[in-house]
Amino acid sequence: MTVSDHLNELYGLPAFDFPEAGSEDTLPDPASVAWRITVEAYESDEQWDEAFARFTEVVDPTRVRALIVGAWSDVYDSGPDDVIETLVAARDRLPALRAVFLGDVTFDECEISWMHQTQVAPLLEAFPELTEFGLRGGQDLGFSPVRHERLRSLTIETGGLDAEVVRSVGASDLPALEHLDLWLGVSWYGGTTEVADLAPFLSGERFPRLRHLALRNSEIQDRIANALAGAPVVAGLEVLDLSMGTLGDEGAEALLTGQPLTHLKKLDLHHHFLSEAMRERLTTTLGAAGVEVDISEAETADGDSDGVEGRYTAVSE
Repeated sequence: MTVSDHLNELYGLPAFDFPEAGSEDTLPDPASVAWRITVEAYESDEQWDEAFARFTEVVDPTRVRALIVGAWSDVYDSGPDDVIETLVAARDRLPALRAVFLGDVTFDECEISWMHQTQVAPLLEAFPELTEFGLRGGQDLGFSPVRHERLRSLTIETGGLDAEVVRSVGASDLPALEHLDLWLGVSWYGGTTEVADLAPFLSGERFPRLRHLALRNSEIQDRIANALAGAPVVAGLEVLDLSMGTLGDEGAEALLTGQPLTHLKKLDLHHHFLSEAMRERLTTTLGAAGVEVDISEAETADGDSDGVEGRYTAVSE
């Protein structure tokens, strides 16, 4: 997934764009798709809550299983407070809802680091049966620690993720969590996360059912790799994802000389700054053991520096 593309599915269902007013004649079965509701930012007279009201008039909300929130009308200037209030107010009308993605906005609609978010905990609290929740945008993002019995997948995509959000996720009680995907980003766009903030995810105790861990799109990717080389969580993982960041030979060396990774189904390192020799070592050592190793998108550091300076994440602004 990149910020140039809208989601094409959610909860295993194909995404379907709820049409503009007057075009709702032929619609799919309510339970067969992930419904995307969006309005043209600054160009539509319709607000998001009005589009949602129109949606619930023509689609049976009791059968909707997945909902994708696209752009709201002022996505550059304010967060989705009204969107969340609208969904919370409609919770009794959405008993089958199992997946929500908040902010399916591409870069041509609003750059990821310019998107405003808000406190999202009320949405999780209002829908205790959700199994998947994701969002895009880190500016003004709030995530108070929550307890959620059913949530299996959590995704937070940003160009810069505040450490307070990371710590709050780590302090949450999510006993069913299997899939965690955090885009940590860069300091220029508010990414303040340090390795110490990741301790709850690395220990293997806080989220014992975790099978897919993505700590990616980070400018401290080598340091994260070094921490993972001895982290207890790795032994229980099927997928480890350190892609989209500034990973270099130092981080890859730590992974190769640390605890065994041969039990993994996949090691995703795409968009990296690895030397050809290191790429060969990864392929030989892990690929030969049956691990799918993604080392596509080899990047070259800007300028003449052969250190971390000059490296860049896949997504920042």
